[in-house]
Amino acid sequence: MKPPGKVYLIDSNVILRYLLDDHKRFSPKAKKIMVDVAEAVIHSEILDIVIVECIYVLEKFYKVPRTDIADKLSAILNFKGIANPDKYQILKGLMCYKETRVDIVDCLLAAHTSPQRPVVSFDNDFKKLKAFQSPVP
Repeated sequence: MKPPGKVYLIDSNVILRYLLDDHKRFSPKAKKIMVDVAEAVIHSEILDIVIVECIYVLEKFYKVPRTDIADKLSAILNFKGIANPDKYQILKGLMCYKETRVDIVDCLLAAHTSPQRPVVSFDNDFKKLKAFQSPVP
């Protein structure tokens, strides 16, 4: 498969307007962008920091349940036009977020660990997540 040429970085406000459909002017534009990404008309990357911001806004301001948030964001990350090199780790982090009470940042960090990339932390959540850990130096 040929790698995409231009890859657009999608901001959280586009994702939120798309999911919430709550803005007269921006929601239709967000829908058009996201449909184009879903159909691979355009290619985009959604950084993990954008996922974190979306979760924060949806959870804290809109009171959307964790399972709904994880399902909706996972669905977006599975659009045909998503070109994230770390898509697997973000999806794994979203699954962790959905299935536990651990915050999304720790879930994403745990999803990125490996024997060659252990996490150094004082947080006990990483044991629960079975993340690769290294003792604090």
